Amino acid sequence: MDAEIKVWLYDIWNAIIEIESFFIDRPREFEKFKEDLRTKRAVERNIEIIGEATNRILKKNTSILITNAKKIVDVRNRIIHSYDRVSDDIIWSIVINHIPILKSEIEKLLND
Repeated sequence: MDAEIKVWLYDIWNAIIEIESFFIDRPREFEKFKEDLRTKRAVERNIEIIGEATNRILKKNTSILITNAKKIVDVRNRIIHSYDRVSDDIIWSIVINHIPILKSEIEKLLND
């Protein structure tokens, strides 16, 4: 695998690990998440990193398969360019439903 792509995959993996670390000492409850501005912003920042790294991977090699890659990039763009339309519900859904799947895929790609 190309060295740059491997770096970007590690960037994604590290961002996922950081997101997970925010919930080690607190329950994964949407209401608590909505009330915690620091955690929300930190999660959004890591989603931006995931989206940017995914975008770079797609530009370099379209054969790398990441589920919902285009949607990942779209969310990154929305956070950056339409920050006032970022919903807590969407970010929470990403954390709960999509990050675990993405983590598994990235680990597989890194181990191949």
